[in-house]
Amino acid sequence: MGFASAPATLANLSHLTPRPTQTLWGDNYLSFDSASGGGTFAAQFLPEIYEKEVERYGNRTVSGFLKMVGAEMPLQSDQVIWSEQGRIHVAYDNVVVTDASANTLTLDADHLVKVHDTIVIAKAGANHKCLVVAVASAVITVAPYAIENLATGAAYADADANIKLFVYGTEYKKGSSGITGSIDASFTQFSNRPIIMRDRYQVNGSDTAQIGWVEVTSENGAGGFLWYLKSEHEARLRFEDQMEMAMIEGELAGASFTGANDYAVQGTEGLFAALGSRGLVYNNSDFDSIGGVAAPTNGVAYNTNTGLGEFDTILQELDKQGAIEENMMFLDRGTSLSIDNMLAQQNAAFGGGASYGVFNNAEDMALNLGFSGFRRGSYDFYKTDWKYLNDSTTRGLFGDVEGIIVPAGTSTVYDQSMGKNISRPFLHVRYRKSEADDRKMKSWITGSVGGNYTSDADEMVVNFLTERCLCVQAANNFVMLKNTTV
Repeated sequence: MGFASAPATLANLSHLTPRPTQTLWGDNYLSFDSASGGGTFAAQFLPEIYEKEVERYGNRTVSGFLKMVGAEMPLQSDQVIWSEQGRIHVAYDNVVVTDASANTLTLDADHLVKVHDTIVIAKAGANHKCLVVAVASAVITVAPYAIENLATGAAYADADANIKLFVYGTEYKKGSSGITGSIDASFTQFSNRPIIMRDRYQVNGSDTAQIGWVEVTSENGAGGFLWYLKSEHEARLRFEDQMEMAMIEGELAGASFTGANDYAVQGTEGLFAALGSRGLVYNNSDFDSIGGVAAPTNGVAYNTNTGLGEFDTILQELDKQGAIEENMMFLDRGTSLSIDNMLAQQNAAFGGGASYGVFNNAEDMALNLGFSGFRRGSYDFYKTDWKYLNDSTTRGLFGDVEGIIVPAGTSTVYDQSMGKNISRPFLHVRYRKSEADDRKMKSWITGSVGGNYTSDADEMVVNFLTERCLCVQAANNFVMLKNTTV
């Protein structure tokens, strides 16, 4: 009697060598994917496996912006409310000439102009000083100091609109009495609501017993071998990114929001929404543009940096706001390079321009074209690339936001939880927290895997949750650079 011949498939397994440790080797790894035998053990040769994962996208996380420019503080309510100071001077730019011959003007119904105020009105560069002699609701009557009436001075006509006006003082006659009217300190109140964000990673119980190791280098600096929890690790990184992205992109639900009927959510105001509604928005910047100007002596044209004029326009607007001297610029790659070009053109080695003090007139500055800080006028700017605007899976996919300029300022407020006045950055995150629960970043495991017997489901579920909102205070000092042509 002889032995029956063994199946041919057994010969293919003869070279597999078991290993005593849970380590991936080329001679002890089996896989059922199509790359290693069409989903069977019948492959004659096992594939060569690289132990290390290829990092083809570099650092994939986009978070970190709010950690650099803001702070995180707890709150215990469904809403956070803050007040911002108003202007102390009275000015209007939507004034309408009611009757030029009668010297009457129409303002907003809730204007603060009083009788005996001295004002300046302007139209097309011409201005006149006037005394306010009567106020009747939205209509005021003025007496120009230098001309008889508005119809003769600067050719004001009835129904002329967009006249500018501001109050510069008052004037009363000797022995006057009967002063009326009072101006209360003005302020504007803003609020925001926290949103609840959730995510999960799920793996069934059978897959947890199918051990396979992959060597990785994580975005947070961790390195080594990961088992099936590699996907959980990336799910956590993705959720942490979305925690910041939601604070940047958040939108409050409007009256026409239909999702409230089914999901009962209200949204939250993110950074871009706040800057779009109450911040400064500069469209289609071109900071490295060059123009030709004829020299006054020989008429030969020479090059000037017209892009620097665009930057000066932003500075002039900042002068009208808080004029905070130190600012941080977070830019996409194209805008960052255009500012580098703009600054390089001011160096003596580039077209005869004059070096600015920040360069110390150093001879080798012509070789350093990546400027990280500079001073223009009375402002200091610190420039850095913002990966969120470059990554092709975030705002880099659109290219509509080119960057933001963030003031390095703080506001002093009374914190109820701490019981004292504290200084907070203009940009900060509030997260929900109480003595019973901290919802800044929660994670918990449910299922039946690894001794975590919380349900009858043969699985392991890692849950993530946070509840937070962003407070953008003094948004009039922020500048958002936008590209409206994409």
